[in-house]
Amino acid sequence: MRRIFVSRPSHSGTWFAASVVSLVLGMLLGAAQAAVEVVDDTGRTVRLEAPARRVIPLYGAFAEMLYAIGAGSAVAGRTQADTYPPEITRLPSVGTHMRPNVEMILGLKPDLVVQSASRRSADPETARLAEAGIPVVVFAPRDFDGVFSAMERLGILTGTAENARRVVEDLRRRLDAVRSRCAGVSERPRLVFEIRADPLAVAGRGGMPQAVMEAVGAVNAVALPDPIVQTSVENILALDPDGYIVQKGPMNPSPGLPQQRPHFDRLRAVRSGRVFMVDEALYSRPGPRAVEAAEDLARRLYPSVFPSSEPNPAALPP
Repeated sequence: MRRIFVSRPSHSGTWFAASVVSLVLGMLLGAAQAAVEVVDDTGRTVRLEAPARRVIPLYGAFAEMLYAIGAGSAVAGRTQADTYPPEITRLPSVGTHMRPNVEMILGLKPDLVVQSASRRSADPETARLAEAGIPVVVFAPRDFDGVFSAMERLGILTGTAENARRVVEDLRRRLDAVRSRCAGVSERPRLVFEIRADPLAVAGRGGMPQAVMEAVGAVNAVALPDPIVQTSVENILALDPDGYIVQKGPMNPSPGLPQQRPHFDRLRAVRSGRVFMVDEALYSRPGPRAVEAAEDLARRLYPSVFPSSEPNPAALPP
């Protein structure tokens, strides 16, 4: 009788292969579970034993950052006003950004809450979260560097650091392209940025509107350092800017056209047709779409340098 021998893998080979697979899986799991830490904009070190998997941003700018860096799946809640990106509206609301509901936040079991340093009225709620053992990281972005830094640190805290680095690199490239093209323009228009029509308030030199204007080589006609400056029509007439920007959004829901307001027809900006209606969420919010605002303003101010054939998703109708 003829015998047929079937070779079998040795036990040692099987053990070795299984060990390699286990080692690789262990390394991947270890990397995913490794502790992460950053220093936030209050100077505190925020340390997590593992990258955050349930994050609640208490300001829309931070929600936008998280989605932009590929950490949108970790967002577990939002504030009432947050509507971008659209998918965030499917998440539960935890109150307003000024008065977040601590009980609702705790009920969602976050492993990280992201707060803005400008939301001082929410300090008691933030303190209660910290007392409950919820890590809270605080950012205070007021310009493009601040936005990019916050995005990179959120990347570290959510385990998406490499993706965050790539996204920030692309945003910097776009911003540098705007600055480079605007640098060749001899005009340096003086602008006023309207935050609110009634009572009248404009942007000073301490927030994102200032950063956007600087990026395109324009000058903020309002020299005060505050982010928001209460003013009057008389003051605006005295400044007589080359351009007048009106944001439309929650802070300025129904501003009306400056051309139709009493006395505004005396402004150089109105007479020359340089009145621009813009999206508050792009121009005033310190988020990744602020780069889009700079691109938009550059097109509006310098149409000969930025042809109308180029796409402009940020534009609002006049």
